[in-house]
Amino acid sequence: MNRFTKQLLPFCSLIFIFSLCTFLDPDYFLSCMNLVEILRRSAIYGIMAAGMTYVIIIGGIDLSVGSMLAMCGMIGAFSMLSFSGGSLKEISTGSVRLSLLAMLAGTLVSIAVGAICGFVNGMLITRLKLAPFIVTLGTMSIFRGISLLANSGQNIKIINYTWLDKGDVLGVPSSIILVVIIMAAAGFLLKHTRFGRYTYAIGSNTQTAFHAGINVNRTIVWIYTLTGALVGLAAMIIASRATLADPTAGDALELDIIAATIIGGCAPSGGRGTMLGTVIGTLLIQVIRNGLNMLHISPNVQLIVIGLIIIVAVTADQFATRRKAT
Repeated sequence: MNRFTKQLLPFCSLIFIFSLCTFLDPDYFLSCMNLVEILRRSAIYGIMAAGMTYVIIIGGIDLSVGSMLAMCGMIGAFSMLSFSGGSLKEISTGSVRLSLLAMLAGTLVSIAVGAICGFVNGMLITRLKLAPFIVTLGTMSIFRGISLLANSGQNIKIINYTWLDKGDVLGVPSSIILVVIIMAAAGFLLKHTRFGRYTYAIGSNTQTAFHAGINVNRTIVWIYTLTGALVGLAAMIIASRATLADPTAGDALELDIIAATIIGGCAPSGGRGTMLGTVIGTLLIQVIRNGLNMLHISPNVQLIVIGLIIIVAVTADQFATRRKAT
């Protein structure tokens, strides 16, 4: 399986699943409302997957993104209500109308908290020489615990915080505009800058990258920090959709994010992947989920399907790699 075929396969899979869903229920699946909903959900996942692409390319993993998203959302919502002058009781009940400045500040707080969480992940991995799997497994539990403690396990309502998901610019949903900008910027950074070249070099061979003069630890910390910041932004888009921050948000979300990058062509062992592939992988996951919902298939069964897709994608990648080596 050559490189072109590897890149073409996810796209062909997307066309096949899209065509299958269209055949099963064209009236519903091809409706404007449903297609926009797929894109809006893809926007939330795509923003997070943009950062995860870098993480996978360097041969890392981040299992904490789902819990991090919940924590960022809770802290961001709490900040908005605080900046609007709400008391602790009003914050806990969400009975405060937000000012524009408070909404902007709370959104920035969420992004900053995500960046700090990513920075912590990166520092633990590089300074303590711990495996990314172990570090992010631990922080996944920590972040979830903090989000549940933030308001005694209760939602925080932000009643008029809607623009990030429900707003639009010239009729185009704001979340879709955001993901296009972020994906384009992340793709440019990965393909056309020194930082992108360093990312591929670290994933291909860490020792060689180090001896070539690349500051490996600093690059890894930056990548995890960038991923965290994007999770913080995605957290506020989800909060904007529901007009509340949910401490249980993002449960098992890391499964879809990692699946999107691997299906899109990122090698789990590192050194290979593209942002375009991640876009296709994200759309494929969301079209599959939308089709399963259309068929009234349980979310629990959907988890099984996504898990099987990951196994198949990794198996195909490993098989192709072994064939190329021989």
